[in-house]
Amino acid sequence: MPTALAAPVKQPESPKLLQILGPGLITGASDDDPSGIATYSQVGAQFGYGLAWTLLFSYPLMCAIQEISARIGRVTGAGIAGNLSRHYPAWLLNGIVGLLILANTINIGADLGAMAAALKLLIGGPQSLYIALFAAVTALLEIFVRYSRYVSVLKWLTLSLLAYVATAFVVDVRWADVGYSLIAPALSFKTDYVVAIVAVLGTTISPYLFFWQAGAEVEDERESAEAKPLKEAPEQAPAEISRIRIDTYLGMGLSNLIALFIIITTAATLNAHGVKDIQTSSQAAEALRPIAGDFAFAIFAAGIIGTGLLALPVLAGSAAYALGEARRWPVGLARKPRQAKAFYGAIAAATLIGAVMNFTPIDPIKALFWSAVINGVAAAPIMAMMMILTMRRDIMGGFTLPRALQAVGWLATIVMGLTIIGMAVTAFL
Repeated sequence: MPTALAAPVKQPESPKLLQILGPGLITGASDDDPSGIATYSQVGAQFGYGLAWTLLFSYPLMCAIQEISARIGRVTGAGIAGNLSRHYPAWLLNGIVGLLILANTINIGADLGAMAAALKLLIGGPQSLYIALFAAVTALLEIFVRYSRYVSVLKWLTLSLLAYVATAFVVDVRWADVGYSLIAPALSFKTDYVVAIVAVLGTTISPYLFFWQAGAEVEDERESAEAKPLKEAPEQAPAEISRIRIDTYLGMGLSNLIALFIIITTAATLNAHGVKDIQTSSQAAEALRPIAGDFAFAIFAAGIIGTGLLALPVLAGSAAYALGEARRWPVGLARKPRQAKAFYGAIAAATLIGAVMNFTPIDPIKALFWSAVINGVAAAPIMAMMMILTMRRDIMGGFTLPRALQAVGWLATIVMGLTIIGMAVTAFL
């Protein structure tokens, strides 16, 4: 029930950009993790500028579903899994959470391997040691550093994405061709072209991003003594929904802009010199050295490490949010470790298992492919359930989605459903 006693969240008269940016910025930036860099590098190397348009196409869809995720957390005071556990059958929730944890753990393993490979390229040394160090550092920081401080660290880590803007301006880019490819792309129905589109959409619109942003909104609300779920304090809604929208649109804009620059860089260098078979982000960095020089190589490789440090806690944290809320555990990075032992244990376990994957016979490239498949299969049903949740007044109170956001949210859901179909069809071609 709404209460007239709840005080509005105090906002600065002219809030600074860093005060507005938070969950959306971190969520968007984490989408350009080493695995995502590998996908965009593959697309740029194989197709040149030909698939740059997919980043423009996916942007409004990505913004809509991430804003919806944030609204669920801020309006209800619970994350996505917490809401699903109250309104959907346990078997369905458990299946979705299981798929998310599996995909995230594989992704963590691939990102750790890519970060270690990039550091080895830069300074030499034992790659296995770097995997262990990166895993330990990210897990320990996420578990033991206070949430507000850790979020500040993650915000600053988003600057590592600028490495990919820098590389685009130190190589020879035909900007007129880039512009033409964005507004008048040469579309194709060939299998490899369709697979690449599926890969880009599956990378930019991914379930772990939904769970993280909703969970982060809940964290921020709990960290403020004056803030309450908007269902209970509707007078706080104008400022909070405006903040969510700005934060999300800028965060997703940064994500897609960086992805675009990665495609541009690899298209202008690797594709232009006939290097079209890139499997990992570290291979892309290594291939840049003889073509674009040591400086571009070093920036590209350093960016892999920086983005990995940002993405690992988001991957592990979103898995822990989903599992913890599904099991009704105390969850939240703002809690001390002894107050949420199972939640933090899930973060540690996901990171540890991901690290151990690098020391098994499992092929990381194949594992990452199946992670993308799992994410694609899970995304559309999760999005459909989220859309239904946000249209119910008994769940969202007076904050059901406006019609325009509903329309784009359902469009994003349909596109992801078609992506799954495309993935299945191309697997048999």
